[in-house]
Amino acid sequence: MPRPLRPRRKVTALSAVSVIRRIATPKKALAGTAVAVAAAGSIFAAAPAQAAVSEASSAQATAKKMIGDSAQYQCFSNIVDHESGWDVNATNPSSGAYGLVQALPASKMASAGSDWKTNAATQIEWGVDYMKDRYGSPCGAWNFWQANGWY
Repeated sequence: MPRPLRPRRKVTALSAVSVIRRIATPKKALAGTAVAVAAAGSIFAAAPAQAAVSEASSAQATAKKMIGDSAQYQCFSNIVDHESGWDVNATNPSSGAYGLVQALPASKMASAGSDWKTNAATQIEWGVDYMKDRYGSPCGAWNFWQANGWY
C-alpha cells in the first residue's frame, strides 16, 4: 500500500550564517561566521589590488612607448620599481617625494603638465627628462642609483 504524501514545506533562502547557526554549537557558529566574514573580506580586498596592478601595467606600457629604446626603458623601470613600485601616487612620508620617480619637491613635475599628480605619462615625461639632464640617460641614472641607493 502506498504511503500517504506529506504536505510540502515552504522553501526559504537561508544565509550561510543562519545555516551554520542552526547546525553548529554557539562556538562553532561564531567561528563559522568569522570564516565567512574573512572570506568575503578577501574577495572585496582583491579588487583594489587588481586595480593597482592594472594601473602599474598601464604605466609600464606608457613608459615603454615613450622611451622607445628597450635598454633605456629597463634602466628607467629598475629605478621606478625601487622608488615607487609603479604607484603614481606613491609618497615618501619623511621627505615628501612623490610619484613614479619620487620627485622632490613633487611640484617640480608640474613643468611637464598640470596633471602631474595623477597622470603616469606626465610623471614619466618629467622623470626621463630629469634623468637625461642630470645623468645623461635613464641608464646613467640607474648606474648612479646602484652605486648610491638614490638618484
